[in-house]
Amino acid sequence: MADLLNRDTWSQWGQRPFLPRWSRRLTIGGYLLVAAAVAADFATGSGVTFSPVLAALPVLAGVGTRRAVVPLVAGVVASAVVVALALYDVNVPGVVMVTAAATVIVITFFTCANVVVVAAQERELARVRTVAEAAQRALLRLVPRRLGPLVIAVRYVAAEAEARIGGDLYEVMRTPYGVRLFLGDVCGKGLAAVETAADVLGVFREAARAEPDLAEVAKRLDSALARRPASEEFVTAVLVGIPDAPGPAVVVNCGHPPPLLCHAGEVSEVEPPVNAPPLALLGLVGGDYCARSLTFDCGDLLLLYTDGVAEARDATDRFYPLAQRLAALPHGEPEALLDELLVDVRAYVGSGLADDAALLAVRRER
Repeated sequence: MADLLNRDTWSQWGQRPFLPRWSRRLTIGGYLLVAAAVAADFATGSGVTFSPVLAALPVLAGVGTRRAVVPLVAGVVASAVVVALALYDVNVPGVVMVTAAATVIVITFFTCANVVVVAAQERELARVRTVAEAAQRALLRLVPRRLGPLVIAVRYVAAEAEARIGGDLYEVMRTPYGVRLFLGDVCGKGLAAVETAADVLGVFREAARAEPDLAEVAKRLDSALARRPASEEFVTAVLVGIPDAPGPAVVVNCGHPPPLLCHAGEVSEVEPPVNAPPLALLGLVGGDYCARSLTFDCGDLLLLYTDGVAEARDATDRFYPLAQRLAALPHGEPEALLDELLVDVRAYVGSGLADDAALLAVRRER
C-alpha cells in the first residue's frame, strides 16, 4: 500500500511545507537583496531611497507558509523600516516615503489573503484525498504476501502525482479451485474508468469462486461489461489460476500484454493460444476465450503488468525492454524484484510515467 498512495508533501497542515533546494535559495537571495537595499539606503543618505523594495519582504515571508501571521509580521517590520528611513534621510520627499509605506501595507494585505485562500484550498484537497484513499482501499484490497506455497507482491504507481484512483486494477484471492489472480487495464480515464474497474472486480470476485473453468470466468466478465448501459469502456485483462497442489497453472489472456515467466534464469512471454479481444468486445468480434496451461514449478516467478510499464519510453521514444531488464534482475523475493524493477523503469524514462502502472508478481516456493 505504500506504493499505492502518494505521500503528502506536508507533515502537518498549517506548517511550512518542504521547499525544493532551488526555491529555498531563491528565497534567501531575495532576503539578501532587500537587506542590501536597506543598507545602501542608510549608507547613502543623499536624498535617494530604496524603501519601495521593502514591499517584497511580506511576499518573501509568505513563500511556503500557510500562516497569515508570518507575512503580517513581515509587513509590520517592513513598515517600521520605511518609517526609520524617512526619519533618517529628511532629503527624501515625504510623498515618496508615504507611497512606499502604502505599497508595503497593500502588498502585505494581499499576501496574507493569498496565504489564507491557499491554506483553505489545501485543507479541502486533503479531505478529498482522504475520501479518494478510502475508495482506493475499497476498490483495490490489500493483497496477502503469502497464500500457501505462493509469495505475492503488487505495486501500483499513478502517473500523476496527485492521483489516487485510476483504471488499472488487480485482485488475488483463494478459491475452491486454487489461487486466482486478475490484472487488468480499463481503456478510459476519470470516474467512468473507476466505475468500470469496480464493476469488473465485483464480477470477478463472485465468478472466481463459482466457476471451475477460468475461461468461463472471463466470459462472465465480458458479458457483464457488455451489458452496461451507454458504456464505451473496455478492459484488457489477464487471469491466472494456480492450483493448491503441484500442477500446471492456467492463463487466460483477454487482449492484455502477455505475462512474463521467469524459469531457470530465463524470461519468456506467456503467449495465448489464440488472440482474444478485451473484455466487453467478445460479442463484436466473435470467438471465445481460451485457457493456456502453463508449467509453474517451484522457484518460478510469474509477472503480470499493464502497458504503463511495457510502453514506458525513454528520451529517444524507445519502449522499455521489460523482458530484457527483468532477465537481468535477481528473481528472488517478489517484493524486492518489483522495487528494483520500478527503480529501473524510472531511470529508463528519466521522468514521471506517462500512464498508470500496475505490477503483480507471484513466486512458487516449496
